[in-house]
Parts: sequence; structure tokens; C-alpha cells
Amino acid sequence: MRIAAALALGAALALPAAAAAGGIRGAGSEAGRLATPPRLTAAELAFVDTLQHRTFLFFWELADSATGMMHDRWPTRSFVSVASTGFALTAWPIGCERGWITRAQAADRTLRTLAFHWRGRQDASPAGAMGYRGFFYHFLHPGSGTRFEQVELSDIDTALFLAGALFCQSYFDRAVPAERRVRALVDSLVARVEWTWMLVRPPLLSMGWKPGEGHLEWDWHGYNEAMVLQLLALGSPTHPVSPATWRAWTQGYRWGTFHGRTYLGFAPLFGHQYSHVWVDFRGIQDAAMRERGLDYFENSRRATYAQRAYAIANPSGFKDYGADVWGLTACDGPLDGKVTVGGREREFHTYRARGACFTHVQDDGTIAPTAAGGSIAFAPEICLPALMAMRERWGEHVFRRYGFVDSFNPTLDVTVRTQHGHVVPGVGWFDDDHLGIDQGPILAMLENWRSGLVWRAMRRNPHLRRGLLAAGFRGGWLGDGAGRR
Repeated sequence: MRIAAALALGAALALPAAAAAGGIRGAGSEAGRLATPPRLTAAELAFVDTLQHRTFLFFWELADSATGMMHDRWPTRSFVSVASTGFALTAWPIGCERGWITRAQAADRTLRTLAFHWRGRQDASPAGAMGYRGFFYHFLHPGSGTRFEQVELSDIDTALFLAGALFCQSYFDRAVPAERRVRALVDSLVARVEWTWMLVRPPLLSMGWKPGEGHLEWDWHGYNEAMVLQLLALGSPTHPVSPATWRAWTQGYRWGTFHGRTYLGFAPLFGHQYSHVWVDFRGIQDAAMRERGLDYFENSRRATYAQRAYAIANPSGFKDYGADVWGLTACDGPLDGKVTVGGREREFHTYRARGACFTHVQDDGTIAPTAAGGSIAFAPEICLPALMAMRERWGEHVFRRYGFVDSFNPTLDVTVRTQHGHVVPGVGWFDDDHLGIDQGPILAMLENWRSGLVWRAMRRNPHLRRGLLAAGFRGGWLGDGAGRR
């Protein structure tokens, strides 16, 4: 879709004037006051408004209105994703601030979601429970909210759910019954989680547990998406792990240089994004970052630039890679197998943690818009042009009612049977699904870039602050930590 068409569509879905200019809509607290938005051209503003609105609608229209549970993907029928529900909890206050729903609507949906997850059965039975010891299963059955098949009790998915809940706790700060109840339910959900039970091989946290089998054999070690998990475990008011857990976590860090950028490595970009959805790492440092003279925000910026540089270099010769077509992260893919394209045999994959870093490269030509969208707060000068170029170049193949589809692959442009999505001959493969865990970072990081809404609310959250201080973070908005332990 060309820019002129994008402007027309953006105008049709545009915000009320006060909201577009950063005015207050339905909030009144410090967390609700929008900062001066970035200076954008008319075309950029129309695109950003449209992208945010459509991505918000994914969470508002597709979540179960009674329970708040979010399917893993849409329109393919799927199980419920606990992590996607955490991103939905984050989405609803954003919708309130942007004027798409009222504060009362957002609070009501949030309250229903929290109450449903608080009431869900918690025990060690292999079926019929939502979780155990305060943790939730990775995937749940739609409707009942009980364990889906044989999935694990997941501490990372629980952490992403709780991060969304904590944002709601700080955002809904008014002295009215619904908002008081939101705050109380979040405290109860947080207090119930027995983080120390996951210390099977202390001081590291196990990645999960299964009924009848016990804890998984793997631990969280080194830099990845689980930084927020570590912080919530450290900040628990009832079952906190010790600072030794954070020290052991950071001992697994790997530093290196990739395409001219030196940074703490993790190949898929979601590992550089998820924790940043809720934590403003600008100007605050733990011991590992003090030693390197940077912060985790700058680290994510470098990782984003390195991925773009990799796409420009395009060592494997994938079709259309370049300065505005880039972005590797965990996402859907077309098929598992080899296909000859343009006289060259290439191997493709379905869902996989794609990425490019000095640690390793996993790339089959599949681009995920959430890679650039979830990094927009770190490097808007390269991420916004990339997102706009994707929509302009491929139009409705990639950009639909709920924003960007999960992924696309221009290289696979020959007629072939795929396991997901479809091929447009001569153009490429395009996914047909949207994934909640990829939609969430797009919406939230756009808002953090535009107004700092989620970051500013979470700065005030006592559970997060305790975790950051226990991990040794100091400086910036957090201060020196004196008297706050």
C-alpha cells in the first residue's frame, strides 16, 4: 500500500485530536499523563496511529470478555497463552490512554481477568488445574482455563502475565472500588507465587515443572527474555530468591561483536525486548552493566542495529533484505523442508527462534515485523522506516485488520505446499496468523516510545523496585537504593 493510501486509512482510524496530540483521555494520575510525543510527519503519524489501534484491537476484540484469556494466535484456532494474556493486560490501559476505550471499560476487563486467574484451581493434579504454587501452565484450554494437554508449569509465562498485572496495579491508582480491587488482586497473585520452589539447583531458577515428572532439567542462565522473571522472583514479598540468583544468572552472559556492534548477545530480538516492555532500563545499571559502562537499553539498541547491518550485508543472499527489510526473532515460518528457489536449494522452517548474532545465526529468509516493532523505542530512526516500508511494499499481504501478520518470507516465492500461511507466486510467502506474544511488544513499545506510559507507571511499582534493588541496580530514576531494601 502506497503512502497516500496509508494516510487515508490512518485518517479513518485516527485518534481524537486531544489524544493524537498527547492529551489526557481517561487518566489523571502521573502514569496517565502523556509526554510530548515524538515529532512525526503526517504520514508517520497516520501510520503509527493506525498500527497501534489495529494491534490494540487484536487484544480487545479477541480476548474472552469474561475471563480476559488470550488465544495464542488468530485466526487459527488455538489454546490460550498465559503470556499473551499478560500482554493483553498491558494493552487495555494503553487503549484507555489513546481514547479507544474508557477507563471504566479497561478497569472492568482487567478486574475480570485478574479475578478469573485468582480463582483458577491450583494443585498438583495432571489435569483440571490452572496452575500450582502460584504459577500458571504455559498454555490453557479456552473456556475452562485448565492445563492444555501435557504442557509445563511455566515460570517465564507466569512472569509475563504478572508483569502485565503489575502495570495494571500501578496504572489503576484511583480510590474507586474497581481499581482498589485490581490493586488488591495483583498483590494476592504476586504473593502466591512460590519462587523459591523453583530453586531446584540453587541459586538458578528452573524453567518449569510437570505433574508426575517434577522440575525440568534446564535452568535460566544467561541473558535472554527471562530478565523480568529474575526481577520478580527477587522482588517477591513472600518467597523471594536471594541476590545470588541474579549473580549466577549474569555469570552466563556472553559479550561479543557483530557487524560493528559490541553488546551482550542473544540472537532473537525478542530476548532484547520482552523485559523492556515493562522496565525502563535507561540510566540504571547492575554490576554487569556498570563494568561495561552502558545499560540494558543501550545494549538492546546495539542488538537492533546489528541485526539491520546483518540484513544489509545479507551473507546468504535472501531476497529483498536491506536497510528497511530486516528483523529476525522467534516467529512462524512456512514449512519444514528444502525447496529449490531460483536454482538454489534452501532449507525453511516453521516456528523457530530465528536470530542473528555473534552467538549464532538462524535465518531462512523469514522476517517478523515484531522484530522492528518491538525495538522501536530503542532505535525509532531505523525501526519506523522499516515498518512503514513493509506495509507500503507488501500492503494487505502483511498488514490487516489487526496490524502486521506474524511473519513473511520474500525468498520463498515459488508455488509450494506450506504448513502455515500461503505463497503469492513471484512475491513471497505470507503468514495468515497474528501471535499474541509478538503483537504485544509492538503495541507496548510504540507506547513507551511515544509517551513512556508503561515505563513511568512501573517505576512506581513496589514489587518491581524491590527486585531491581535486590539485583543491584542503581542510578537514574531508581536512585542509589539507600534505605529502600
